Amino acid sequence: MPGLTDPPKKEQPNTPSRRTLLRLSLGLLALRFTPSTWARADAAPLRVITLFQGATDSAVALGITPCGIVDSWSEKPTYRYLRSALEAVPHVGLETQPSLEDIALLKPDVIIASRFRHERIAPLLKQIAPVVILEEVFEFKKTLALMGLALHRQQRAEEVLARWQWRTAQLREQLQQKFAERWPPTVSILDVREDHIRSYLPASFPGSVITELGFGWSEASRAASGVSIKLTSKESLAVVNADIFIVFLRAEKPAVQRNYESLVQHPLWQQMRAPQQGQVWRVDGVAWSLSGGMLGANLMLDDVVRLVTADVS
Repeated sequence: MPGLTDPPKKEQPNTPSRRTLLRLSLGLLALRFTPSTWARADAAPLRVITLFQGATDSAVALGITPCGIVDSWSEKPTYRYLRSALEAVPHVGLETQPSLEDIALLKPDVIIASRFRHERIAPLLKQIAPVVILEEVFEFKKTLALMGLALHRQQRAEEVLARWQWRTAQLREQLQQKFAERWPPTVSILDVREDHIRSYLPASFPGSVITELGFGWSEASRAASGVSIKLTSKESLAVVNADIFIVFLRAEKPAVQRNYESLVQHPLWQQMRAPQQGQVWRVDGVAWSLSGGMLGANLMLDDVVRLVTADVS
């Protein structure tokens, strides 16, 4: 399975108990759902349609092949890291505009949706099948745990979460040893787009992973609310100056590449700590921004391992 690394079978003091994970999973039931969400919970649904990227990723992590998925944001129609698992799965349109007709034709037992994307069409979706509505699309551990409950894969979800906690604990320890007295370095995650740059915040999908690994944040990033801040000019980079820049390009477009080349040639860029220290980490935007799930998060850990053990410029 892409992006998951099994812990050794020896004693693992950093792995939480099954009881702890069970409390975590059951605690998610406090999220706001309508009674109809769980109307057929005892029917052991086998056919699931996922209407956002993190849910599709989570289904694969749980060992489930959905009967329908939405198109990916890039690398269409399906992200490369999921293609082998989802090659034969039908598509039901865009995440922002799924086809109700295609969904109904697939006769799902349950539909996984997000409040942000699908609240308006939720009443129509509920006429097709029970709907599980996630509050946030980027809270990947909650998505995995809740889908495990809804799809009767709770044990599998607990195992995946345990592996994640073991792996992040091990990597955090390695990072502390690597950076030694410089621990923890501050990080800014920069998303280069055609006409601007976004800097992701601690509450974002990639930000939550970086925080869990123990990295620090600039004062501006800690003080800002939301998941990202828009840097409308290159001079704005000063507010997110950090020891490490994690950089990805939003899309494989010439205009995005030109914006990135203009960025790294800007005089202010050369004055930032990360470029001066040779700590500009180029990563894949699909894993770091668009995947939204546990498998994508594990690919992020793969990148961190690769980059901290290599000379980065």
